[in-house]
Amino acid sequence: MAKEQFSLTRPWIHDTVPLLLVILIALHVLAMVYWIYKLATQKQPQQRRKSH
Repeated sequence: MAKEQFSLTRPWIHDTVPLLLVILIALHVLAMVYWIYKLATQKQPQQRRKSH
């Protein structure tokens, strides 16, 4: 009976860790998408071709 009561009163940190992990992963994915978008839309200086 004591084990049942302990499992019901577990610390709140155990409940929030999975949520924090999902948020952290989502932020990393968004940052990666933004980084790729920024690289793709970055203006590159035009290179002059040498004519032989």
